[in-house]
Amino acid sequence: MIHTELTLLEQMQITALEVENRKALLGFTSDDVASLLRCRDLPRDTVDALLVQVFEQQMAIDDIALVIGDADTSRNMRGAQRTYVLDFFQGVYDIEYVNSRLRVGLLLKRIGLDPKLYLAAMKILKDALYRLFEKNFPSQEECAQSQRALDKLLFFDITLVFETYVRSVVTEIELGKDRLTRYARSLEQRIADHMAELETISRIDPLTELFNRRTLTESIQREIRIAERSRKPLALVYFDVDCFKEINDRYGHDKGDAVLKTVGESMRQVSRTIDLCFRLGGDEFCVLLTDTTEDEAREIYCDRLISLLAERLDGLTVSIDVAQTGPDKYDDPDGLIKVADTAMYAAKRQSKVEKADLLAPTNRMSAEDSGLPCRGL
Repeated sequence: MIHTELTLLEQMQITALEVENRKALLGFTSDDVASLLRCRDLPRDTVDALLVQVFEQQMAIDDIALVIGDADTSRNMRGAQRTYVLDFFQGVYDIEYVNSRLRVGLLLKRIGLDPKLYLAAMKILKDALYRLFEKNFPSQEECAQSQRALDKLLFFDITLVFETYVRSVVTEIELGKDRLTRYARSLEQRIADHMAELETISRIDPLTELFNRRTLTESIQREIRIAERSRKPLALVYFDVDCFKEINDRYGHDKGDAVLKTVGESMRQVSRTIDLCFRLGGDEFCVLLTDTTEDEAREIYCDRLISLLAERLDGLTVSIDVAQTGPDKYDDPDGLIKVADTAMYAAKRQSKVEKADLLAPTNRMSAEDSGLPCRGL
Protein backbone atom coordinates (compact mmCIF):
# COMPACT_ATOMS: atom_id res chain seq x y z
CA MET A 1 0.00 0.00 0.00
CA ILE A 2 1.30 3.48 -0.86
CA HIS A 3 2.03 5.91 1.98
CA THR A 4 -0.65 8.43 1.02
CA GLU A 5 -3.29 5.83 1.89
CA LEU A 6 -1.94 5.47 5.47
CA THR A 7 -2.09 7.90 8.39
CA LEU A 8 1.12 9.05 10.05
CA LEU A 9 0.29 6.79 13.00
CA GLU A 10 -0.10 3.81 10.66
CA GLN A 11 3.06 4.64 8.73
CA MET A 12 5.07 4.87 11.95
CA GLN A 13 3.22 1.92 13.55
CA ILE A 14 2.31 3.87 16.69
CA THR A 15 -0.61 2.34 18.60
CA ALA A 16 -2.43 3.34 21.78
CA LEU A 17 -0.33 0.81 23.70
CA GLU A 18 2.85 2.33 22.25
CA VAL A 19 1.70 5.78 23.42
CA GLU A 20 1.29 4.51 26.99
CA ASN A 21 4.69 2.81 26.87
CA ARG A 22 6.35 6.02 25.77
CA LYS A 23 4.76 8.01 28.60
CA ALA A 24 5.84 5.34 31.08
CA LEU A 25 9.44 5.59 29.86
CA LEU A 26 9.40 9.31 30.70
CA GLY A 27 7.74 8.70 34.06
CA PHE A 28 4.69 10.65 32.97
CA THR A 29 1.99 9.63 35.48
CA SER A 30 -1.53 10.57 36.49
CA ASP A 31 -0.01 13.01 39.00
CA ASP A 32 1.63 14.84 36.12
CA VAL A 33 -1.69 14.95 34.29
CA ALA A 34 -3.31 16.47 37.40
CA SER A 35 -0.54 19.06 37.67
CA LEU A 36 -1.05 20.18 34.09
CA LEU A 37 -4.83 20.22 34.45
CA ARG A 38 -4.45 22.86 37.19
CA CYS A 39 -3.03 25.16 34.54
CA ARG A 40 -6.28 24.94 32.53
CA ASP A 41 -7.86 27.33 35.03
CA LEU A 42 -5.31 30.07 34.37
CA PRO A 43 -6.90 33.23 32.93
CA ARG A 44 -7.16 32.82 29.17
CA ASP A 45 -6.20 36.41 28.44
CA THR A 46 -3.06 35.91 30.53
CA VAL A 47 -2.13 32.87 28.49
CA ASP A 48 -2.86 34.72 25.22
CA ALA A 49 -0.71 37.66 26.23
CA LEU A 50 2.09 35.27 27.14
CA LEU A 51 1.88 33.56 23.78
CA VAL A 52 2.07 36.89 21.96
CA GLN A 53 5.30 37.64 23.83
CA VAL A 54 6.64 34.15 23.11
CA PHE A 55 5.93 34.47 19.40
CA GLU A 56 7.60 37.88 19.25
CA GLN A 57 10.70 36.44 20.92
CA GLN A 58 10.75 33.53 18.51
CA MET A 59 10.35 35.84 15.50
CA ALA A 60 13.23 37.94 16.78
CA ILE A 61 15.47 35.08 15.70
CA ASP A 62 16.34 36.06 12.12
CA ASP A 63 16.51 32.52 10.79
CA ILE A 64 13.03 31.73 12.13
CA ALA A 65 11.59 34.96 10.70
CA LEU A 66 13.17 34.16 7.34
CA VAL A 67 11.48 30.74 7.24
CA ILE A 68 8.06 32.17 8.24
CA GLY A 69 8.47 34.72 5.49
CA ASP A 70 5.20 36.70 5.34
CA ALA A 71 2.31 38.10 7.41
CA ASP A 72 -0.22 35.41 6.45
CA THR A 73 2.13 32.59 7.41
CA SER A 74 3.04 34.42 10.63
CA ARG A 75 -0.63 34.76 11.57
CA ASN A 76 -1.30 31.08 10.84
CA MET A 77 1.75 30.00 12.84
CA ARG A 78 0.66 32.12 15.81
CA GLY A 79 -2.77 30.48 15.79
CA ALA A 80 -1.24 27.00 15.47
CA GLN A 81 1.09 27.67 18.41
CA ARG A 82 -1.84 28.83 20.58
CA THR A 83 -3.71 25.59 19.87
CA TYR A 84 -0.53 23.63 20.47
CA VAL A 85 0.04 25.19 23.92
CA LEU A 86 -3.57 24.93 25.06
CA ASP A 87 -3.43 21.19 24.32
CA PHE A 88 -0.79 20.92 27.08
CA PHE A 89 -3.44 21.62 29.69
CA GLN A 90 -6.38 19.52 28.47
CA GLY A 91 -5.34 16.39 30.39
CA VAL A 92 -5.79 14.09 27.38
CA TYR A 93 -2.56 12.73 25.90
CA ASP A 94 -3.85 9.88 23.79
CA ILE A 95 -3.39 8.63 20.27
CA GLU A 96 -5.03 11.73 18.76
CA TYR A 97 -2.75 14.00 20.78
CA VAL A 98 0.22 12.02 19.44
CA ASN A 99 -1.04 12.33 15.87
CA SER A 100 -1.22 16.12 16.20
CA ARG A 101 2.41 16.20 17.42
CA LEU A 102 3.54 13.98 14.58
CA ARG A 103 2.03 16.42 12.13
CA VAL A 104 4.07 19.23 13.69
CA GLY A 105 7.24 17.35 12.72
CA LEU A 106 5.93 16.93 9.18
CA LEU A 107 5.12 20.64 9.02
CA LEU A 108 8.62 21.61 10.19
CA LYS A 109 10.16 19.56 7.40
CA ARG A 110 7.83 20.98 4.78
CA ILE A 111 8.44 24.62 5.68
CA GLY A 112 12.16 23.96 6.03
CA LEU A 113 12.61 24.93 9.70
CA ASP A 114 15.95 23.63 10.94
CA PRO A 115 15.72 21.37 14.06
CA LYS A 116 17.98 23.70 16.03
CA LEU A 117 15.57 26.57 15.36
CA TYR A 118 12.65 24.44 16.53
CA LEU A 119 14.51 23.60 19.76
CA ALA A 120 15.31 27.27 20.28
CA ALA A 121 11.63 28.16 19.86
CA MET A 122 10.62 25.40 22.30
CA LYS A 123 13.16 26.71 24.85
CA ILE A 124 11.59 30.18 24.63
CA LEU A 125 8.14 28.65 25.10
CA LYS A 126 9.22 26.51 28.03
CA ASP A 127 10.87 29.42 29.86
CA ALA A 128 7.74 31.56 29.36
CA LEU A 129 5.46 28.82 30.73
CA TYR A 130 7.78 28.38 33.72
CA ARG A 131 7.37 32.09 34.48
CA LEU A 132 3.62 31.76 34.05
CA PHE A 133 3.50 28.97 36.63
CA GLU A 134 5.67 30.94 39.06
CA LYS A 135 3.33 33.96 38.88
CA ASN A 136 0.07 32.02 39.16
CA PHE A 137 0.84 29.24 41.65
CA PRO A 138 1.37 30.58 45.19
CA SER A 139 2.56 27.16 46.34
CA GLN A 140 6.16 26.56 45.34
CA GLU A 141 5.51 22.82 45.41
CA GLU A 142 2.56 23.11 42.99
CA CYS A 143 4.66 25.27 40.69
CA ALA A 144 7.52 22.78 40.74
CA GLN A 145 5.15 19.87 40.09
CA SER A 146 3.66 21.65 37.06
CA GLN A 147 7.11 22.50 35.73
CA ARG A 148 8.26 18.89 36.08
CA ALA A 149 5.09 17.65 34.36
CA LEU A 150 5.62 20.17 31.55
CA ASP A 151 9.22 18.99 31.11
CA LYS A 152 8.07 15.40 30.67
CA LEU A 153 5.35 16.37 28.23
CA LEU A 154 7.71 18.55 26.23
CA PHE A 155 10.19 15.66 26.00
CA PHE A 156 7.29 13.46 24.88
CA ASP A 157 6.30 16.00 22.20
CA ILE A 158 9.82 16.71 20.98
CA THR A 159 10.50 12.99 20.59
CA LEU A 160 7.40 12.62 18.39
CA VAL A 161 8.20 15.73 16.38
CA PHE A 162 11.76 14.63 15.71
CA GLU A 163 10.74 11.09 14.79
CA THR A 164 8.47 12.47 12.09
CA TYR A 165 11.06 15.02 10.99
CA VAL A 166 13.82 12.41 10.73
CA ARG A 167 11.49 9.98 9.00
CA SER A 168 10.62 12.66 6.42
CA VAL A 169 14.32 13.33 5.82
CA VAL A 170 15.05 9.61 5.43
CA THR A 171 12.10 9.19 3.07
CA GLU A 172 13.32 12.15 1.02
CA ILE A 173 16.81 10.66 0.85
CA GLU A 174 15.42 7.28 -0.18
CA LEU A 175 13.26 8.87 -2.86
CA GLY A 176 16.27 10.86 -4.07
CA LYS A 177 18.34 7.70 -4.08
CA ASP A 178 15.65 5.88 -6.07
CA ARG A 179 15.48 8.74 -8.57
CA LEU A 180 19.25 8.78 -8.85
CA THR A 181 19.32 4.99 -9.28
CA ARG A 182 16.66 5.16 -12.00
CA TYR A 183 18.51 7.98 -13.72
CA ALA A 184 21.81 6.05 -13.48
CA ARG A 185 20.16 2.97 -14.96
CA SER A 186 18.60 5.04 -17.70
CA LEU A 187 21.96 6.67 -18.40
CA GLU A 188 23.68 3.28 -18.43
CA GLN A 189 21.09 1.98 -20.88
CA ARG A 190 21.50 5.02 -23.13
CA ILE A 191 25.27 4.57 -23.03
CA ALA A 192 24.91 0.86 -23.76
CA ASP A 193 22.55 1.62 -26.66
CA HIS A 194 24.94 4.26 -27.95
CA MET A 195 27.91 1.90 -27.67
CA ALA A 196 25.94 -0.82 -29.45
CA GLU A 197 25.06 1.68 -32.16
CA LEU A 198 28.71 2.70 -32.47
CA GLU A 199 29.72 -0.96 -32.59
CA THR A 200 27.18 -1.58 -35.34
CA ILE A 201 28.37 1.47 -37.24
CA SER A 202 31.98 0.30 -36.93
CA ARG A 203 31.03 -3.07 -38.43
CA ILE A 204 28.81 -1.86 -41.28
CA ASP A 205 29.82 -0.23 -44.54
CA PRO A 206 27.72 2.97 -44.65
CA LEU A 207 27.28 3.01 -48.43
CA THR A 208 26.10 -0.55 -49.09
CA GLU A 209 25.00 -1.46 -45.53
CA LEU A 210 26.95 -4.71 -45.86
CA PHE A 211 29.46 -5.87 -43.25
CA ASN A 212 32.87 -4.24 -43.67
CA ARG A 213 36.37 -5.68 -43.82
CA ARG A 214 36.79 -5.25 -40.05
CA THR A 215 34.29 -8.04 -39.40
CA LEU A 216 35.43 -10.44 -42.12
CA THR A 217 38.20 -12.32 -40.32
CA GLU A 218 36.29 -12.75 -37.06
CA SER A 219 33.18 -13.89 -38.95
CA ILE A 220 35.15 -16.47 -40.92
CA GLN A 221 36.88 -17.66 -37.74
CA ARG A 222 33.51 -18.15 -36.04
CA GLU A 223 31.93 -19.93 -39.01
CA ILE A 224 34.95 -22.22 -39.44
CA ARG A 225 34.64 -23.34 -35.79
CA ILE A 226 30.94 -24.05 -36.33
CA ALA A 227 31.64 -25.93 -39.58
CA GLU A 228 34.37 -28.00 -37.93
CA ARG A 229 32.04 -29.16 -35.17
CA SER A 230 29.45 -30.34 -37.66
CA ARG A 231 31.98 -31.44 -40.35
CA LYS A 232 30.34 -29.30 -43.02
CA PRO A 233 31.87 -27.30 -45.89
CA LEU A 234 32.18 -23.51 -45.94
CA ALA A 235 32.44 -21.46 -49.15
CA LEU A 236 33.73 -17.91 -49.65
CA VAL A 237 32.61 -16.09 -52.81
CA TYR A 238 34.99 -13.29 -53.76
CA PHE A 239 34.39 -10.76 -56.57
CA ASP A 240 34.96 -7.25 -57.80
CA VAL A 241 33.21 -5.01 -60.32
CA ASP A 242 34.81 -4.91 -63.76
CA CYS A 243 35.68 -1.51 -65.19
CA PHE A 244 34.72 0.27 -61.98
CA LYS A 245 37.41 2.92 -62.39
CA GLU A 246 36.08 3.66 -65.85
CA ILE A 247 32.56 4.01 -64.40
CA ASN A 248 33.78 6.61 -61.93
CA ASP A 249 35.88 8.40 -64.55
CA ARG A 250 33.14 8.49 -67.17
CA TYR A 251 29.99 9.00 -65.08
CA GLY A 252 31.29 10.43 -61.81
CA HIS A 253 31.54 9.10 -58.29
CA ASP A 254 27.83 9.53 -57.60
CA LYS A 255 27.10 7.03 -60.35
CA GLY A 256 29.85 4.78 -59.03
CA ASP A 257 28.30 4.88 -55.54
CA ALA A 258 24.88 4.06 -57.02
CA VAL A 259 26.38 1.03 -58.75
CA LEU A 260 27.96 -0.18 -55.49
CA LYS A 261 24.68 0.24 -53.62
CA THR A 262 22.87 -1.75 -56.31
CA VAL A 263 25.50 -4.47 -56.01
CA GLY A 264 24.96 -4.59 -52.23
CA GLU A 265 21.19 -4.80 -52.63
CA SER A 266 21.55 -7.56 -55.21
CA MET A 267 23.89 -9.53 -52.93
CA ARG A 268 21.35 -9.43 -50.12
CA GLN A 269 18.53 -10.44 -52.46
CA VAL A 270 20.24 -13.62 -53.69
CA SER A 271 21.64 -14.52 -50.24
CA ARG A 272 20.08 -16.77 -47.67
CA THR A 273 19.40 -15.38 -44.19
CA ILE A 274 22.37 -17.36 -42.86
CA ASP A 275 24.81 -15.99 -45.45
CA LEU A 276 27.11 -13.07 -44.57
CA CYS A 277 27.76 -10.35 -47.15
CA PHE A 278 30.78 -8.03 -47.01
CA ARG A 279 32.14 -5.02 -48.83
CA LEU A 280 35.90 -5.15 -48.44
CA GLY A 281 36.51 -1.67 -49.83
CA GLY A 282 36.40 -0.03 -53.23
CA ASP A 283 34.66 -2.41 -55.61
CA GLU A 284 35.61 -5.68 -53.84
CA PHE A 285 32.97 -7.84 -52.20
CA CYS A 286 32.66 -11.32 -50.74
CA VAL A 287 29.96 -13.61 -49.34
CA LEU A 288 30.42 -16.33 -46.74
CA LEU A 289 28.15 -19.31 -47.41
CA THR A 290 27.71 -21.87 -44.64
CA ASP A 291 27.15 -25.57 -45.33
CA THR A 292 27.92 -24.94 -49.00
CA THR A 293 30.41 -26.51 -51.41
CA GLU A 294 32.31 -24.65 -54.12
CA ASP A 295 30.09 -26.04 -56.86
CA GLU A 296 26.92 -25.24 -54.94
CA ALA A 297 28.17 -21.68 -54.34
CA ARG A 298 28.66 -21.15 -58.07
CA GLU A 299 25.23 -22.53 -58.86
CA ILE A 300 23.07 -21.10 -56.09
CA TYR A 301 24.88 -17.80 -55.62
CA CYS A 302 27.30 -16.74 -58.35
CA ASP A 303 25.05 -17.49 -61.30
CA ARG A 304 22.04 -15.84 -59.65
CA LEU A 305 24.06 -12.75 -58.68
CA ILE A 306 25.50 -12.34 -62.19
CA SER A 307 22.03 -12.62 -63.72
CA LEU A 308 20.48 -10.14 -61.31
CA LEU A 309 23.25 -7.59 -61.84
CA ALA A 310 22.83 -7.93 -65.60
CA GLU A 311 19.13 -7.11 -65.19
CA ARG A 312 19.65 -4.15 -62.90
CA LEU A 313 22.82 -2.69 -64.44
CA ASP A 314 22.86 -3.30 -68.17
CA GLY A 315 26.36 -4.19 -69.30
CA LEU A 316 27.87 -4.55 -65.80
CA THR A 317 30.02 -7.63 -65.26
CA VAL A 318 31.99 -8.88 -62.29
CA SER A 319 35.09 -11.03 -61.86
CA ILE A 320 34.03 -13.73 -59.42
CA ASP A 321 35.26 -17.04 -58.03
CA VAL A 322 34.87 -19.28 -55.00
CA ALA A 323 37.12 -20.93 -52.39
CA GLN A 324 35.97 -23.82 -50.22
CA THR A 325 37.27 -25.10 -46.89
CA GLY A 326 36.23 -28.31 -45.16
CA PRO A 327 34.84 -30.77 -44.51
CA ASP A 328 38.09 -32.79 -44.59
CA LYS A 329 40.54 -30.00 -43.86
CA TYR A 330 39.86 -26.45 -42.70
CA ASP A 331 41.96 -23.39 -43.59
CA ASP A 332 42.49 -20.52 -41.22
CA PRO A 333 40.61 -17.28 -42.12
CA ASP A 334 43.60 -15.61 -43.80
CA GLY A 335 44.27 -18.73 -45.82
CA LEU A 336 40.69 -18.97 -47.05
CA ILE A 337 40.62 -15.28 -47.99
CA LYS A 338 43.90 -15.63 -49.87
CA VAL A 339 42.66 -18.65 -51.85
CA ALA A 340 39.41 -16.86 -52.77
CA ASP A 341 41.25 -13.66 -53.69
CA THR A 342 43.73 -15.56 -55.88
CA ALA A 343 40.92 -17.43 -57.63
CA MET A 344 39.06 -14.18 -58.29
CA TYR A 345 42.12 -12.49 -59.84
CA ALA A 346 42.74 -15.57 -61.95
CA ALA A 347 39.18 -15.24 -63.23
CA LYS A 348 39.78 -11.54 -63.91
CA ARG A 349 42.93 -12.29 -65.91
CA GLN A 350 41.11 -14.94 -67.93
CA SER A 351 38.29 -12.47 -68.60
CA LYS A 352 40.74 -9.88 -69.87
CA VAL A 353 42.27 -12.42 -72.25
CA GLU A 354 38.81 -13.26 -73.61
CA LYS A 355 37.95 -9.59 -74.03
CA ALA A 356 41.23 -8.93 -75.80
CA ASP A 357 40.38 -11.67 -78.27
CA LEU A 358 37.02 -10.04 -78.91
CA LEU A 359 38.70 -6.70 -79.57
CA ALA A 360 41.34 -8.09 -81.95
CA PRO A 361 41.78 -6.07 -85.20
CA THR A 362 40.07 -8.77 -87.18
CA ASN A 363 36.91 -8.12 -85.24
CA ARG A 364 35.22 -5.00 -86.54
CA MET A 365 32.88 -4.40 -83.53
CA SER A 366 33.81 -1.55 -81.19
CA ALA A 367 33.85 -1.94 -77.44
CA GLU A 368 30.68 0.11 -77.28
CA ASP A 369 28.87 -2.32 -79.62
CA SER A 370 30.26 -5.55 -78.27
CA GLY A 371 28.19 -5.82 -75.10
CA LEU A 372 31.31 -5.60 -72.93
CA PRO A 373 31.26 -4.43 -69.32
CA CYS A 374 30.34 -0.82 -68.57
CA ARG A 375 27.95 -0.53 -71.50
CA GLY A 376 24.65 1.17 -70.70
CA LEU A 377 25.64 2.37 -67.21
